[in-house]
Amino acid sequence: MTDSILLSDLTDLTGAALAEVEPLVPSGQAALRARVTRDGKISGAALEEHQFAAHALSWLATYVEALRQMQAWAGRIGGAGQFGDMERLILQIGFGEYLAQIAGGIPMSQGETARLADLGLSWAPGAAAARLIAGGNTPAARMVLVALMRDNQGRATFGATGLDEDLEMIRDQFRRYADEQVVPHAHGWHLRDELIPMKVIRELAELGVFGLTIPEEFGGLGLSKASMVVVSEELSRGYIGVGSLGTRSEIAAELILGGGTDEQKAEWLPKLASGEILPTAVFTEPNTGSDLGSLRTRAVKVGDDWEVTGNKTWITHAARTHVMTLLARTDPDTTDYRGLSMFLAEKTPGTDKSPFPTPGMTGGEIEVLGYRGMKEYELGFDGFRVKGENLLGGVPGQGFKQLMQTFESARIQTAARAIGVAQSALEVGMRYAEDRKQFGKALISFPRVAGKLAMMAVEIMLARQLTYFSAWEKDHGQRCDLEAGMAKLLGARVAWAAADNALQIHGGNGFALEYPVSRILCDARILNIFEGAAEIQAQVIARRLLD
Repeated sequence: MTDSILLSDLTDLTGAALAEVEPLVPSGQAALRARVTRDGKISGAALEEHQFAAHALSWLATYVEALRQMQAWAGRIGGAGQFGDMERLILQIGFGEYLAQIAGGIPMSQGETARLADLGLSWAPGAAAARLIAGGNTPAARMVLVALMRDNQGRATFGATGLDEDLEMIRDQFRRYADEQVVPHAHGWHLRDELIPMKVIRELAELGVFGLTIPEEFGGLGLSKASMVVVSEELSRGYIGVGSLGTRSEIAAELILGGGTDEQKAEWLPKLASGEILPTAVFTEPNTGSDLGSLRTRAVKVGDDWEVTGNKTWITHAARTHVMTLLARTDPDTTDYRGLSMFLAEKTPGTDKSPFPTPGMTGGEIEVLGYRGMKEYELGFDGFRVKGENLLGGVPGQGFKQLMQTFESARIQTAARAIGVAQSALEVGMRYAEDRKQFGKALISFPRVAGKLAMMAVEIMLARQLTYFSAWEKDHGQRCDLEAGMAKLLGARVAWAAADNALQIHGGNGFALEYPVSRILCDARILNIFEGAAEIQAQVIARRLLD
């Protein structure tokens, strides 16, 4: 079956299989809507009651969209003459595996499976889907793919990405930077729990990372979200902390571009773009997590300025930064998202001896398993002063709305970081499997080791194409919160699976701190939590699918 698929017109087969599975999504939407509609409206309480069904729909829709984007990818690279044996196998295995999981159960986590039966649905695969399920992802196909991966002519990315020449040039530039300036040092930074050196931050600023998508009129490069994805992917492949440095600037710039006054744009955007100032996002509070509407930190007007009192937690890179995008409640009579405002709160960058020297502000480090290069902090505010002119947009009560406008870009960027971490896991896992000998031959010669590596490459491409598509939609002015959420949901799971499997390939050595895969595993784990935990993300996707 493997040889016949390889020699046939595979894209016709995958296209037919896609047509077979696509109707399941509207059927699932209708089934869930019937369960959670009360008095003609979607009930939040009912949606929570039927959470397994809701999340089954989210994962089903994510899988179908990922397959749709793989089909589109195959069309693009085929038109460019890049659809070779490696690409054929990635497409074949990806369709075979994901169709099989749709039929039998999609893993949401290690112990939770989304099944069509959760939605009251069943599916008998048609001829095309059945053929791919039976013969698409076979041990033989995986072994052939890994053999091609081993002979990849020095390319670290397996399979043509389908990007244009300009984006591939950007990828090459940042891949070289990561290989030369990040990879050799990343594990030492992690083990010593050190902040990423300022030298690296200055180099990233010179490369334009902090102003990548900021318009040229404000000192940025004015590039696409797709370029941001490529840069984030490559830097995160080197070390997720370095790949995440640009996230805070991306969030701050999005907030200011979307909600700031002309004066705020002119004041802050050029400084963000050049790296003259480093921002941090200060949203989350103890005991609130993703429930931002319940924030209790308050800002009170005092003369022309504001005084902030309250506590924040899980604030990344807080000590070094110059400005905080700070969400606080300005209307004390509200208890939900209404009455929240966003501030551009200036602070003095700290030192090792005095990390938080700004009056009215204190902080303490949160020790973490991974994602260490910027450090995490708890912050306390007691009469912390913010200039009146630094209320974002100049009008109170707009903070939650302003923040929601940044979620598309933030989740696209997080999906890109996940791809980078997964790629890193694949590279170190494959290198170890080639070098390590057991029973007289390299580990990579054993089918289950090779199979792990093959599935890493396949799932990375699935997540990558879904992420590229969401970035394309953003670049073309289309609403993409659904696709961005799907990319983040899938990418985070793929990164964790890749890291876990790479460590398994290392055996006992993977459990030793001296091996970089131990760091990659810790770094991968955060991706299912921040920018919307997987459960929250699945709930948001389900609600969006019912709109």
